[in-house]
Amino acid sequence: MTPVEVADVGARLDVWLVRAHPELSRARVQKLIERGDVTVNDRAARASLRLRMGDRVALRLPPPVVPEEGPKPERIPVSVLYEDADIVVVNKPAGMVVHPAAGARTGTLVNALLAQITDLAGIGGELRPGLVHRLDRFTSGAMVVAKSDAAMAALQSAFRARTVEKTYLAMVHGAPAEKGVLDTAYGRHPRDRKRFTSKAGARRAVTRWVVRERFAGAALVEVSLETGRTHQIRVHFSEAGHPLLADVAYGGTKREAKLAAQSVVARAATVIGRQALHAWMLTFCHPRTGARIVFEAPIPADFAAALRVLRDDVSPPPFAGEG
Repeated sequence: MTPVEVADVGARLDVWLVRAHPELSRARVQKLIERGDVTVNDRAARASLRLRMGDRVALRLPPPVVPEEGPKPERIPVSVLYEDADIVVVNKPAGMVVHPAAGARTGTLVNALLAQITDLAGIGGELRPGLVHRLDRFTSGAMVVAKSDAAMAALQSAFRARTVEKTYLAMVHGAPAEKGVLDTAYGRHPRDRKRFTSKAGARRAVTRWVVRERFAGAALVEVSLETGRTHQIRVHFSEAGHPLLADVAYGGTKREAKLAAQSVVARAATVIGRQALHAWMLTFCHPRTGARIVFEAPIPADFAAALRVLRDDVSPPPFAGEG
């Protein structure tokens, strides 16, 4: 039970609760008040109640409910890089959709986590994992997921403030510069609403890269994102003339179709069979302790196999991040 102080006198109950509990949304607070889970001086109160000096406000958070129309738990193994009471960091496999949607109602990361996580505190009153960022279906790698409203709010704030560091590995066509920055506009493609472009749009996208290995007709690049736009790495490298290997949507497969079948790049693209992109490292502050933590998702087998094909042509030393 929390006593009202001088600075809060006259504030609406719902406004005060949102300030006192930043992990709760305004809509969530409204629902709690309507359910009678908020009392003032041991009595249920309206959201519009103006607080007085000495009022005692109590908030009860009911156990999370299982939404009737929501995704169901499925026993799908997912590699966990780290887990505690607040977060879970997973290594999402390529080919797995993150959240149920049209065409992929089952078999998603959310379905898997509902079965795998045993201590979900719930998000917005529902028993579900808190998704604060996503990876494309055919992109593999590290993702952090919140277990509670408080962790969700802290991670969302960190992503908005751009204090989360996201580092990827990609195999791209051609010979990009040793390092560089792509700082462009960003938006949906004017003729294909499922695609994006860096040639138009109201938003800004910033991608940094450094080449880690070079091959005959391709390169392994380490990519850091300052912004997290949908398809950002794929779009930026494609429109810079270096599409990712095996990328169907952004020109990789078209480039490969022009190569001889025995070309080392064409063979590597066939081996990986999906856009050559892996979310390698994820760095952020823990939502409860504030400690800076770093997670590395091991390079998956298909990515490593494609690298071996490329290396057979020039045999450079293995990339240090592989293991």
